[in-house]
Amino acid sequence: MSIYEYRPLLIYGIFLAGCLGACMGSFLNCAAWRITHGESFLSGRSHCTSCGHELGVLELIPVFGWIILKGRCRHCGEKIPVRYPLTELSFALIMILCFLQFDLTLLGLRNYIFLCLLFLLTLTDIDAMIIPDGCHIIAILVWIAFAPFLLQGWADLGFHLLAMLVYGGGLLLVSLIMDRVLGRESLGGGDIKLFGVIGLYMGMIGTLFVMITACLTGLIFQIVIRRKSEEKAFPFGPWIALAAAVVMLYGGPLISWYQGMLI
Repeated sequence: MSIYEYRPLLIYGIFLAGCLGACMGSFLNCAAWRITHGESFLSGRSHCTSCGHELGVLELIPVFGWIILKGRCRHCGEKIPVRYPLTELSFALIMILCFLQFDLTLLGLRNYIFLCLLFLLTLTDIDAMIIPDGCHIIAILVWIAFAPFLLQGWADLGFHLLAMLVYGGGLLLVSLIMDRVLGRESLGGGDIKLFGVIGLYMGMIGTLFVMITACLTGLIFQIVIRRKSEEKAFPFGPWIALAAAVVMLYGGPLISWYQGMLI
């Protein structure tokens, strides 16, 4: 029985998904900060980034901890960035949308893990223009682990592997040519690897829509939001991740329509 068929269970599931998403958002935000500051996120207690005070139970409650503390560390009085509750709320929403779209399925679990990785690399790219190779490696290992249960035969496996090679290898070639023409780096190595991984998850057509969406949103941001900024470089990873999340969650009908046109 699908969870959608019983409304009280669905509401309870949405609540749990939101709580889990907020907690995971808090963890991913902490992990991103530690990665960009050379700390391990697998060990050690959470602490204030200003005074180093280890956080207590109440301070670690997603969103409400920030409200209780009135946005300041209770030891040093330093302001706690509003980014903390915003990232927690954002990932809570992402988790709810993933739950509603994929139900309690293996596909939903795999996509949820991938969304976690996309969210993490978004934060690290915003903070330090870094897309950790660990995100790519974990994403590939997760895809391999779920492949026997989700793929439809060897042909399907081949198409996804081909998409990874086409987008990863193709963008690498284009990037090398553009680097030579422009005399500077045109597309970061992390972005190229990310498109390759997305090809593995979404195939040829899905990744094409991700690429188009990422380029359009990134271009609009660059023109409208950052046109007065003196900085020329900006992280492209967040736009790739956002486009991948949107296509993953809601691109199914569009991809099916496009495939129907090709047949």
